[in-house]
Amino acid sequence: MSIVTDVIAELTAERERIWLECPQEIVNMGKGIIPRRTGTHGQYLTTLMFAESEARTLSDEYLWGIIEAAEENALDLATLQVLTKQIVGYKAAFFDFVGMPEAGGFVARYVEAAEAATTLAEFLELTGAAISYVNKVHMWVDAVFPWGVTNGFKRVDA
Repeated sequence: MSIVTDVIAELTAERERIWLECPQEIVNMGKGIIPRRTGTHGQYLTTLMFAESEARTLSDEYLWGIIEAAEENALDLATLQVLTKQIVGYKAAFFDFVGMPEAGGFVARYVEAAEAATTLAEFLELTGAAISYVNKVHMWVDAVFPWGVTNGFKRVDA
């Protein structure tokens, strides 16, 4: 088996494992337990905001966009690999920073496998597994986010 095949299996297994059960690191994050103590002035709301934003943009913007570009043959494999290493590699480290080191590890494994892909089809299959996993992580971050706090910030009509 190749690293690409291994990582597809890892991402798929982890997505299935967390399908109905929120990962403990995200449960902890929702309770303010942040391993790196990320957050300003002793609070963790901004950390949750960053986690939500990073998960959403990784899935909705980068992975979705890169799949679309790859399927249209707009970018060659080498370009896709460089973009993935630079953009997604950063996001993997940021996931760790905001309290999701396990999720960050899975994203880092995706980057490692993306660099090893030898065909566009292989890259697309791998990226499909990654977006499915990241979408689930994003859903769980949304589930623990204290959306009710936003009621204190109602828009005012001018």
